[in-house]
Amino acid sequence: MSHPQAALSRVDLVFRLFDANASGAIEANDFEIMARRVVEAAPQSDAAAKEAMTAAFHRYWKTLAEELDDDRNGRINREEFEDSVLSPERFEATIDEFARSLARLGDPDGDGLIERHVFTALMSAIGFEQQNIDALFDALEPDPDDRIPVSTWVSSIQEFYRPDAAGIPGDRLVPSVAG
Repeated sequence: MSHPQAALSRVDLVFRLFDANASGAIEANDFEIMARRVVEAAPQSDAAAKEAMTAAFHRYWKTLAEELDDDRNGRINREEFEDSVLSPERFEATIDEFARSLARLGDPDGDGLIERHVFTALMSAIGFEQQNIDALFDALEPDPDDRIPVSTWVSSIQEFYRPDAAGIPGDRLVPSVAG
């Protein structure tokens, strides 16, 4: 099956982000680093939301390791990682948990809306660039008070991992696509 160039670009971007310690491979420690950064970027969120986010990062690593670490060396290289985006059916539950946990962290007051500054803090903590974060938030069509629905963000995260998706708001996170 041929995948849109946008999907392949998302693979490269997510691999770089997940390799939080820049070792050239994704390891359990990378998910510890990301979990800490993201939770620290959400000081207004309650302990349960922070715990859920940390658990989602742990599950993400566990699922990736079980599904992709073919040589069982505790490291996932770029080639092994490609399957996570190009074979999303293997990761749907994990991505869903991650998306919902991240959105919950982004809605500390529980009103169902995510404010731009909270969205920006979380996405920056993951490692996305400011201009790409702004482009994505704008593409998600914020309301006049500069907020997006939690459900919109959850859907956009899930869509980001679909290899057949092209021209989606999440493509704005890829520097070459955001332009």
